[in-house]
Amino acid sequence: MESTMKDLRGGASVLDMDPKSTVGGGVEDVYGEDSATLDQLVTPWTISVASGYSLLRDPRHNKGLAFTEKERDAHYLRGLLPPVVASQQLQEKKLMHTIRQYQLPLQKYMAMMELEERNERLFYKLLIDNVEELLPIVYTPTVGEACQKYGSIFKRPQGLYISLKEKGKILDVLKNWPERSIQVIVVTDGERILGLGDLGCQGMGIPVGKLALYTALGGVRPSACLPITIDVGTNNEKLLKDEFYIGLRQRRATGQEYSELLQEFMAAVKQNYGEKVLVQFEDFANHNAFELLAKYGTTHLVFNDDIQGTASVVLAGVIAALKLLGGSLADHTFLFLGAGEAGTGIAELIALEMSKRINAPIEEARKKIWLVDSKGLIVSSRKESLQHFKQPWAHEHEPVNTLLDAVKAIKPTVLIGSSGVGRTFTKEVIETMASLNEKPLILALSNPTSQSECTAEEAYTWTKGKTIFASGSPFDPVEYEGKVFVSGQANNAYIFPGFGLGLVISGAIRVHDDMLLAASEALAAQVSEENYANGLIYPPFSNIRKISANIAAKVAAKAYELGLATRLPRPENLVKYAESCMYSPVYRNFR
Repeated sequence: MESTMKDLRGGASVLDMDPKSTVGGGVEDVYGEDSATLDQLVTPWTISVASGYSLLRDPRHNKGLAFTEKERDAHYLRGLLPPVVASQQLQEKKLMHTIRQYQLPLQKYMAMMELEERNERLFYKLLIDNVEELLPIVYTPTVGEACQKYGSIFKRPQGLYISLKEKGKILDVLKNWPERSIQVIVVTDGERILGLGDLGCQGMGIPVGKLALYTALGGVRPSACLPITIDVGTNNEKLLKDEFYIGLRQRRATGQEYSELLQEFMAAVKQNYGEKVLVQFEDFANHNAFELLAKYGTTHLVFNDDIQGTASVVLAGVIAALKLLGGSLADHTFLFLGAGEAGTGIAELIALEMSKRINAPIEEARKKIWLVDSKGLIVSSRKESLQHFKQPWAHEHEPVNTLLDAVKAIKPTVLIGSSGVGRTFTKEVIETMASLNEKPLILALSNPTSQSECTAEEAYTWTKGKTIFASGSPFDPVEYEGKVFVSGQANNAYIFPGFGLGLVISGAIRVHDDMLLAASEALAAQVSEENYANGLIYPPFSNIRKISANIAAKVAAKAYELGLATRLPRPENLVKYAESCMYSPVYRNFR
């Protein structure tokens, strides 16, 4: 990816440190949120006055019925709660029972969001302890429906909204946020939400959901997370006519007006929060996503989950799958359906890993990777009309119009879908993959479930159980001829929480491709023999915090190696250090 971005920047690298762009600082755990501070007593009014009735309405400190008799006397809670004292475990049991009663995923999503606004620690306790059950609720696929209906279900703002109305005042807007020590910002402009298109201001559900996972899965403190939506309008006619729409009612701003707003935003972020705040770009359209990453990669700590996070998690699955497929990475041929930010990002990272392993130029590795877009196979005769990020993939070949013909011509061992269009891996395509390969690797990555290129059932049935399959959204296990197949989920949530934690604990000031490769290799290393025996190329999400700690350690180690880390001295055991820095949702004892 860095090789592509360097072309866009005129040769500048993230390793070219500009001395004018380094700022000192560090983040102290003032709320007692990390695992390392579990035994410390917390004074709830150290930061803000919280006692009595107001304490019960402060989500960061509220424990509900878990306040002890001593705490009820000390903090003026006597009589404001029923007499019973309930443990956090009992509260968790009761709430999970309640959530399971709801029939619709959106109802469960709303119940979880209401819990977060009422009792933050209990929300994260539920999410961490029941991650496999609740991940599809707070993240994809349910978050997609939540964004579509965000105007109707909107109750309480959960982040910052920066619109064209705030132009010239963005620094002041950032100062309206109550937290000063921000480590991670997830920002969207809502133009390409999952596979659902332009949802404008209602895309806020994505940064909110991503940051909940940063905390639950990666251990980044909730107080250090800031969701932001940049509202430059929407081209979605349905939303513009919706009386409940919460954003600007105008067509999207583009060109200079758009880039000036983003420039002011990025400058204000650095001025307000310093050099080490991670800005994660989320669900920007292709034409903006690559430009923003190229433009700010050398001056800010920036990460695009759609380009880099997706690439890293897919590469991890491919590395792990080699154990089942056989051969080395360079022995395989890859065919992509979809040549947008996700597809080209994955392709570039696979090529980078391949070139590293065979010690050859990346241009050589790219020749093993082919992409199909809406106009057919990307070939050299189309080069002049291609967008810049597609051009490296224009190989010598006669034009091919359809995916099926491309599969027959290229004979790939790995088929990857990142098109955002559902049911594009047809029966003929998958049967052809099965006829060409003893064990085809098929990855249907588009989200949400409705946009997946094929279902798990289709993949296993049409290949007669031969395929190794993973998808972007979760699918139920599939029974075929008496055997149960459990498909993996190539979910970015495996990578970005641990990746972000690694940047935070090392005090990294730039993101480099080698960090993404380190994250992929760390994730692939977590797949056990038992997982392989079940045909899985990703470990279970139930171990995600351990996985994230290992990813964080590898990313941090790479940051130190590249000279991009600022937190000195380097901790001796980075895995243990990562675990000690992780947010713990266990209730704290109040003085």
